Amino acid sequence: MKVALGADHAGYPLKDAVRKAIEALGHEVIDCGTHSCDPVDFPDITRATCEVVLSGAADRAVLVCGTGQGAVMAANKLPGVRCGLAHEPYSAHQAVEHDDANAIAIGAWLVPHALVPDIIREFLDAVFDDDEETRRRVQKLNALDALTPAP
Repeated sequence: MKVALGADHAGYPLKDAVRKAIEALGHEVIDCGTHSCDPVDFPDITRATCEVVLSGAADRAVLVCGTGQGAVMAANKLPGVRCGLAHEPYSAHQAVEHDDANAIAIGAWLVPHALVPDIIREFLDAVFDDDEETRRRVQKLNALDALTPAP
């Protein structure tokens, strides 16, 4: 599997642990930045990382920022991206199994380094529970992409 990885400056200190966890599972990392602790805007990193998934060049994306909140909000504004907040393994797995997530966001200030391998493994090993009920719910999520803002 190809995994797009992006982190802003707040997420950068955890980025290498995430990369190592992805690679230890035998997956390929597509690095979408940043490459230092110099300030960058998380919406820019999120967009660059998620666009790799939307183009088909990567299968999933992992976003790392300070709390994960900014990245998850930015990612879910991009039509076709379903991003879950994953600060522990169960949420990482459930986001894929029940919501067909193609991205997760992790908070570098909140997630202990020791949990990173488990979070990444659960996210990348999870498979969408392709039954009628979950398909129906994901179709409704996808329909939200087409909504236009009220005037």
